[in-house]
Order: sequence, then C-alpha cells, then structure tokens
Amino acid sequence: MSDEPGEQSLVLRLRAVIRAKDEQIASLTASLETAVARLNAAAGEVRAARERERRLELRVAELERRLSMDSTDSGTPSSKERIGAKEARKARQQSERERSKDRKRGGQPGHQGKGLEREPDPDERKPAPPPAECRGCHASLDGAEPAGPRWAQVIDVQILRKVTEWALPGLSCPGCGTVTFAAPPPGLHAGAVCYGPVLNAAAVLLSCYGNVPAERSAQLIGMLLGEGVSPGWVDKAVARVSARLQKAGFDEAMTAALAAEDVLAADETPVNVLDKTPVPAAAPDEEGEADPEEKDGERAAGAPHVLIVTTPDGRLRLMLALGSRRKGSVGAGIPAGFAGHLMTDGYTGYQHLLDRIAGIQQCCQHVIRRARAVMRLGPGGVQNWAGDIITILGEAHSAVADARARGSTALDQHVLDDLRERYDTAVTAGRIHNRLRDWDTGNHPGYSLACWLRDYKEQVFLFTRDFAADWTTNVAERGAKAAKRHQAVSGYWHSLPTLARWCRLRSYLDSAAAHGTTALDAIRGALTGKPWLPPLPAIS
Repeated sequence: MSDEPGEQSLVLRLRAVIRAKDEQIASLTASLETAVARLNAAAGEVRAARERERRLELRVAELERRLSMDSTDSGTPSSKERIGAKEARKARQQSERERSKDRKRGGQPGHQGKGLEREPDPDERKPAPPPAECRGCHASLDGAEPAGPRWAQVIDVQILRKVTEWALPGLSCPGCGTVTFAAPPPGLHAGAVCYGPVLNAAAVLLSCYGNVPAERSAQLIGMLLGEGVSPGWVDKAVARVSARLQKAGFDEAMTAALAAEDVLAADETPVNVLDKTPVPAAAPDEEGEADPEEKDGERAAGAPHVLIVTTPDGRLRLMLALGSRRKGSVGAGIPAGFAGHLMTDGYTGYQHLLDRIAGIQQCCQHVIRRARAVMRLGPGGVQNWAGDIITILGEAHSAVADARARGSTALDQHVLDDLRERYDTAVTAGRIHNRLRDWDTGNHPGYSLACWLRDYKEQVFLFTRDFAADWTTNVAERGAKAAKRHQAVSGYWHSLPTLARWCRLRSYLDSAAAHGTTALDAIRGALTGKPWLPPLPAIS
C-alpha cells in the first residue's frame, strides 16, 4: 500500500512550488512589460525630441532668414532694417557695379546740376567795403587803382507781420430801413479776427508734410514766423482746409479723374489708429487674403490701412483711410468707373476686381525681393532658379525700354517667347527642387514662390504686352512712405476721421504740386472756396 499522507504532502509541496514559480513568472512578466513600456515611452520621447530638434532647426533657419532680410529682399522699410544693413547693401552694390576705367566719380560732363543761379535783377544792391591790405604782400592799399569788381549774392526771405482790416460799409434801405453790410472776403468773418492763408499754410504743411504734432507746430510757427498760435488753432486750421476741400467736391473730382485713366497703381499700408473701436466683422467672402510679403505670418486684414491710388506718372494721387484691409474695403477704394489696368504689389485682395477691370500687373520689384530672399536659403545652388527669375525680369524690362525708345508699341514676339519659356523652366525647377523640403510654417518659401509665379504668370508679364503699364508699383509705394513716416514721427492718428482728413490733405497737396500749383496757392484757394481741382476727363 502507498503512503497516502506522504503522497498528499508531496503533491501539496509541488503545488506550492508551482504556485511560487507562477507568481515569479507573473512578476517577471509584469516587470518585463513595465520595462518594455518604459522603453517604448523612452523611444517615443527620443522621437519627440528629434522632431522638436528638427522643428527648432527649421524655426532657427526661418528666424535667420527674417533677420537677414532688408529692403532689397522683402517689404521691410529701410527705417526698420537691422543695424549695418545699409552699409552691407552699399558694399554689395558697389562690388556688383562695374565702373568704366575712364569714368571719374561724381557728375559726368553734360550733367545738369542743381546749384543756385545768379539773379540778374536783384531786389537790392549793396557795396562791400574795399580791402585794406594786399592779400599777397600785406601792403596797404590806400590810393590803389581799382580793379574789376566781383560779386556775391544771397537769397533770403523776410518775414513781416501784417495786419489788414477790412471796412465793411453798411447801407440803409430807404424802403424798410434795414441796414445791409458788405460781406467780408472769403475766409473772414465780420467782427472777428482770424489768421491769414500764410499761417494756415504753415499749420497744414507742418502737420501733414512735416508730421509735426499740433503742440510742436504751434511752437515752430511762433519761433519762425513770430506769431504765437495755439495747438488748438493748428488742429482747427487743418480741419478747416479739409472741410473746405470736401465741400468743394475734391474727393469726387479726384475719383472721376482717376476713373478715366487707362492705368493706375495701388498700394496699401497698415497704420496705427488710437481709437480702438472694432471694425465690423467681415462676411465669409470678405476675409482678408494672405499677402505673399506679410511679415512673421501676421494677418493685419482687420487693422486700419491707408490705400494709395495713383497714376503711373504721379500726376494724381488719392489716399484713402480704410477701416480694414479686407478685399471689400480695398476694392471700394478703387474708382468704380475705372476699367483699365491696375498695378499692384501681390496682395490677392485685388483679384476680385478682374470682373470689372482690364487686368492686373504684378509688381516685379516685389517678385525680385522674394526671389532674393529664396536665393539665400540654399543649399548650394539649388535656389539658383530664383536668380534666373530676377535675370529674366530684368531682361524683359530692358527689352520693353528699348522698344519704347525705338517708338515700338509691342515687344518682338521671338524675344517675348524666349523670355516666357525661360521663365517657365525656372519656375518648374523651383517647384521640383522645393516641393518636399520641410519648413517651419508649412511649404518651403521657394515652393510657395514658384507656385505663385506659375499661377500669376500672365499678370507678371502684362507690362511686356501693354507698354502703358509699368513693371513696378514704386509710384504708389512712395505715397505709402508718407503714412509710414508720419507714424515714425507721431506714432498714430487719433481716429479714422483724423486719418481721413490727413489723407485728403496729402492727396490735395501732392496732386496740386504735380500740376505746378504751390502749397501756399493751393491752401489759399481752398480757404477762399476756389481750390485746385484735377482737370476734367476728356469726353470722347
């Protein structure tokens, strides 16, 4: 017989051993799973760290690209360039410029200088005392024989305070006895004292052209003209001239004159307005489109802007205050009756105007700036296609200039076909080389530029088909610089109405000056109710 208690005891011990081994296996399995999880977590952290490092490298590359930008490869104004950018640009331009060996520095023979010329009929002649001693041997010149005289002329102005009082006679009606007095000249008020057109012109020019705040304008007028005016009067003088222009229909006359033009240039720039009244939300189809030159990815569509609409030769310049940069606001600033070609800077908010205008010319200088920025990205010669774009546009501009000089109205078709074919080849290379390149904010700038050049090719080359359109919008950008300079000095405008007032006065003075009317005559005419107005468009 078997020893049943012994067998049972052995079975129990075996079972205990098995349970212990199972527990050890379970513990080891749990530990292994924990270790695997930790390894997986560590591997995920490593992958995340590598991804962060890659993104940071891209971000650093983007920041370095932005830091190296200046006015030659972006829309950055020269006033905001980094320290040393101007010197570096001059050095680069001098190294790229080829100077003829037989050409001296300075003005060349035949160059018309801008020095002062002698007035043949001066207002006053004065003799200077004769010299007392010889400049050679220092001997006394008493009793010396006179020699041929020389002359010296000085041009200056004389500021005189002049007070004019107008007598306003009254006549009594023999029938009813009512006394009727003579009306004062325009701009004057019976029984009141006011400042004349010269002081009003000083206030307007200091505020609008000098970008001087009202308080400092009053101080300058007192120091220069000897008349102590108040800051409040300076502001009222500006508002008075603006109101007279608005009443005389200056805005409508400018709009009508611009609408009759065949080609216009437009540009817009954001401005600081102190009044924080929010701009009404735009409808879904009026959202501000992205600008290819927007800096740091900012979207400033809802911020106040100044819109500049001008003729290519600068004869007429209209500046408008916009509550936002949305396409509806920008489009409303372009005269409704305009049906010609519009030169713009790449902002897509103008594209919806194509259903009522003949076409759009993209600013080639903006394209060149973007191409220069891409060229600096590398690596190696990968981005040389952007340099080819710059060369092609430069050759196209030269070809159009030569054709104009010959009196031609169109570019040779073979020349144009060659330029367009080389353009397509360069754009294709840019898309292929940059399509899969990573970038911090999405698509590589080279790929974005190449796609843009492909989509807007006809608008880039418009100036080669219609010689009336220029290849740049520099004439409109010069108007934008006025608003930027005002901000650099004064910092802001108080409200949209004060911005609109500034825009109206700048438009009036700029356009009047382009037609030969001095600022003093233009302001005097506005005060007397006879302002300068643009010529009426010819009726065909």
